[in-house]
Amino acid sequence: MSKAFLSAVAFALLTSVSLSGHAATQTPPVDASPSAVVETGMINLNSADAETLTRELIGIGATKARAIVQYRDAHGPFTSVDELLEVKGIGAATLEKNRGKLSLN
Repeated sequence: MSKAFLSAVAFALLTSVSLSGHAATQTPPVDASPSAVVETGMINLNSADAETLTRELIGIGATKARAIVQYRDAHGPFTSVDELLEVKGIGAATLEKNRGKLSLN
């Protein structure tokens, strides 16, 4: 066999291995169906339960989330996001981290 023929065969084999390896490492397409899309909406301080508050807010654990719900139950609906500062354990820094996610309705 000629040297040119062997070189062409070797090139073809190496190219096919390289392409199949590249195809195997590509990620599958993202499922864009509505069930796969996670919506990040506002958290309503007047209706969110403790579990939602814990999951969605930065620096709010289960204890603080329960305190928010208890405060709301004792004092009625929040009239301002700033009223969250009245809840024991919630400081200005925590409020500022979450202000953009909080709503009252």
